[in-house]
Amino acid sequence: MVDREELPDYRGRFGSYGGMYVPETLMPALQELQHEFFAAKDDPDFRAELDYYLAEYAGRPTPLYLAERLSEEVGSKVYLKREDLLHTGAHKINNTLGQALLARRMEKKRVIAETGAGQHGVAAATAAAVFGMECVVYMGTEDMERQALNVFRMRQLGSEVREVKAGSKTLKDAINEAMRDWVTNVRTTSYILGSVLGPHPYPTMVRHFQSVIGRETRAQIMEKEARLPDLLVACVGGGSNAIGLFHEFLGDESVKMMGVEAGGIGSELGQHAARYISGSLGVLHGTRTFLLQYDDGQIAPTHSISAGLDYAAIGPELSFYHDSERIAFTHVTDDEALDAFQRLSRLEGLIPALESAHAIAQVLKMKGHLPEIVIINLSGRGDKDVEAVAKHLGEELH
Repeated sequence: MVDREELPDYRGRFGSYGGMYVPETLMPALQELQHEFFAAKDDPDFRAELDYYLAEYAGRPTPLYLAERLSEEVGSKVYLKREDLLHTGAHKINNTLGQALLARRMEKKRVIAETGAGQHGVAAATAAAVFGMECVVYMGTEDMERQALNVFRMRQLGSEVREVKAGSKTLKDAINEAMRDWVTNVRTTSYILGSVLGPHPYPTMVRHFQSVIGRETRAQIMEKEARLPDLLVACVGGGSNAIGLFHEFLGDESVKMMGVEAGGIGSELGQHAARYISGSLGVLHGTRTFLLQYDDGQIAPTHSISAGLDYAAIGPELSFYHDSERIAFTHVTDDEALDAFQRLSRLEGLIPALESAHAIAQVLKMKGHLPEIVIINLSGRGDKDVEAVAKHLGEELH
């Protein structure tokens, strides 16, 4: 069994994955970030301040809720980790508060971020507002159209949203532009990356800030059931909500884990964002990991009904656990996610984010084949997706 405390190694590698593949101009900034992060995470004052904001501002701990009607539907006890109840509506605030405090510790007055579904952008804008920082969020125009509500929220919070018209006009391209900004403004700016992606120390740092999800879940399920769960399920784009839930349980052989990718509308490149349908080893945005690319190494376009899962690569740590068979990966289609979006709404009175709906869909698909106790990470709420879902269903909002 993998010792989660041994990863990554001193080079930021998870086995053959991870590392720092960046322009030389960024190396000093990454080294500074690495030094400050590892110092801060062991600093009692930093931990106490972060815990204060997570509890008093963001709303932690989040409940572990027994979804009784969903449980009846699938024939097993299904608990939902209610990250949707956090301030800003998703797990992203766990990370942005931590990174914003770290930026303040480094005396950076300007922060930048990328966003796909808009939840990380909103969370970054929120943290910047709390700590009085200038904030610029990069977002593809395709995502801006399907997540117009979150664009308004970011601007209302005082952040500038810069549209990205290049490439597929989605998350990959937003990260490209954010990294260009960081290279140009590295002395004054801190990059608040939204997932367990990018060069070292980002995969480790984001995982550290998100692992509060799993720590709470472990304590809560022991209180409710006096034992560990049989199966953990989470959607996977870059993978921050998934590793946030899974990390605490990696050493427990009895606990199975399943990451659910975006199966989109087909199995051909460009029709999905499931790295384990047709991905291969490569480098994207500063890290070596599993990703969707053509034979010549060019990054392939991706598709998902969910903007937050519409990304070509997966976090390097998750690639490592895929190869070691500690975490199983599967995918669900756009249509299955849409169905799950509606079914959870009607079964439990909870409208999930389309990202989270992928995890719900997988559990619905496993009806009759599930173990006794299942925990799904309900990583975000679906307010942001209502307009897009209505459009897919051919309905109009009045």
